This record gives sequence, structure tokens and C-alpha cells, in this order.
Amino acid sequence: MRAVRCIIVGGGLAGGLAAYRLATLRPEIEVLLLESGQAAGGNHTWSFHAGDLSPAQHRWLSPFVDHRWPRYEVRFPRRARVIETGYASISSLRFSAVLREALGDRLVCGVPVRALRADGVDLADGRSIAASAVVDARGYRPDAALDVRFQKFVGLELSIGAPGPKMPIVMDATVPQKDGYRFVYTLPFAEDRILVEDTYYSDGPETPEQALADGIRAYAQSKGWSPAEILRREAGVLPIALGGDLKAYLAQAGGVVPLGLRAGLFHPTTGYSLPDAVRTADLIATQPDIATAPLAAAVTRHSLAEWRARRIFRLLNRLLFLGAGDSERRDILEHFHRLPDTTIARFYAARLSSADIIRIFAGKPPMPVRRALSILMDGRAAREAS
Repeated sequence: MRAVRCIIVGGGLAGGLAAYRLATLRPEIEVLLLESGQAAGGNHTWSFHAGDLSPAQHRWLSPFVDHRWPRYEVRFPRRARVIETGYASISSLRFSAVLREALGDRLVCGVPVRALRADGVDLADGRSIAASAVVDARGYRPDAALDVRFQKFVGLELSIGAPGPKMPIVMDATVPQKDGYRFVYTLPFAEDRILVEDTYYSDGPETPEQALADGIRAYAQSKGWSPAEILRREAGVLPIALGGDLKAYLAQAGGVVPLGLRAGLFHPTTGYSLPDAVRTADLIATQPDIATAPLAAAVTRHSLAEWRARRIFRLLNRLLFLGAGDSERRDILEHFHRLPDTTIARFYAARLSSADIIRIFAGKPPMPVRRALSILMDGRAAREAS
């Protein structure tokens, strides 16, 4: 096959948005997006908060967005509130359609890749494609260099026989706690169509999908939503970072450009990756030299800078996973949701101010202070590279 300027391997969120941004902002650059599955984006729903992105980023991302809501709700045993911050979601179906319209035959699905090199890729069918830039956006790669736990979930999109909630319920933690911190997440796509996800912050990635799906149907029934039909099922496992050596993790990229989760670019506490995917799409599309070495250097600098800036989130994660039992994890999240809407918004955007950090640790802590300090000061638990 003939050479192209830039090959992006992995048609998920980070790879797809980078290819889209290159194609629309730099049409003179030939980009090829390779996805091993049958459609870009797989079977997922990505969500984000309004404060996660700049106005310019909201504008260029808008073709992908299926649903927007002006506010959302959280529920805990002793606290329930509406948070006046915008929320939005993207379905993989729309994601794939927008990419196909923008890229045309430059989006190639059903093509497994055998090997990536700085100057091209080898396909599983024996063909090779040369390129000036090769980007690896195939998702999170487990590695001992990073100390992670997991956010895991199963979701059912339901057709319901009675009106559902009016706004997203981002956390309903009034449900029984098990396997870590558990909550149910609900997105109302229409009056009679909702997505319900049973979600866990757990030490292990194992997900009993059928049991969780049965629980979702029971939960919907208990809310009076009368699930009439299952329209779609999705499941996922996201890394939650407690510490590690990101430089060592990135050094194993194999001489190509790591992107998205493969570059450690995700919110350490929530696992959300869309804001980072948007920012790195802008970063790649605005580089003067679209070649492997300079792109890899730019993404590596950006990833390491974000990792350093987000150390406070990994400290909080260690409190959640190393210092708290299952019931205490919920108490910590309930305590956090006493904070002002603006602080919560900056938390989700991974842009906490010094005043925000003070607010988070103020008040009566949900775990003994001595235990919290021992976790925060334990360098062995932190496993942070110097």
C-alpha cells in the first residue's frame, strides 16, 4: 500500500478525535485511521462536564454530542443535591457516523494491526503501510510501572414504559455497597429511553456482567421506570491511578506516538478521558512537523506535565483505596459532595485551585486523621517517580 503522512491506530475516543481534528484543521495532511473492530468507537457512551472544555473546544466537538443537560443530580444516604453544571454525552454510534463523514475512506475498520513502527505499520494480513507519523491510540496497556485500581461498569440502554428522570443522576450511591464503592449512573436520552450503569470503584477489574445487568433491571423497576426492552448493553473497565512512574510507562511506547489512555491521559480519579482526548487532538493538529519523533516528544511532554499537575488526585485516590473500607469509600464521596458547584466542576476538570484543595480537606473527615496521614505520608504506597 502507498505511504501516507499520518497513521493513527485505534479508532476509539483519543484516536478518532485526533484523526478528525487533523482532517478538519489540516486538510493538506493525509491521515489514515485504522480500527480493528467493525466500527470506530466500539460500543460506548462518553460523557463530560461543561467546565471540562474551553469554548473553542466545545465548538469543534459539537458535531459529536448527542445530548446536553443544564444540570445533574447526585444521591447519597445523607445528602442529595442538584449540581448546576452542564453535562453532555456522546454515543459511539454518532461518534462513528461523524468520523465516517469527515474521513470517508480514510477510516478503515476491521483491520487488525500486527506491529507498529516509527515509519509505518504491519497489518495482520501481511500488508505494510509506510507513514511519516505513527500514533498508537489502542487504549490502556496494563503495566507494573503504574499503580492502578479500577472503575468498572455494566450499562443497559432501556426502553421504558413510564417517564424516566428529567436530568442525569451521575451518582446514586443509596444502593447497597459491595466490591468497593458502588453507585448507579443514569442518563435520560428521551422520556422513554434511558441508560443505566451499575458502577464500582474496585481493587480488581473482574466484572460479573450478567449479575450486574440483572441488578440494573431490578433497580429500574424499583424506580418505577418499568424496563420494557433492552436496546443496548455496554461494559467497561477504566484505570484509576494511585501512583507510579509515568516516564517509565511512556518509554515502552515502542518508538511511536502514544495517545489517550496509552499515554496515561485520563482523569486519575474519575477515569474520564474525553477532555484529555480533546486537548491532545488540538495538540497534534497544531504541531508544525507531523512526524513520529516530534509528535512523540510533544505528547510525552504534555503527558508528564499533566501527571505532575494531577498529583493531588492520586493522593486522594490512595485515601479512597488504601485507607478506606467499602462503606467508608462512600462516606468519602458523600463528604466531597458538600462542596460548592464550582469546586466540584474544577475537580472534574482536573484543575483544582489551592483554595479548592483546602476545602476538600476541611471539615470533619470521614476517616480517622491518623490513618489518613499515614496513607498520605507513606512513600511506599505512593510509588511516585521523582
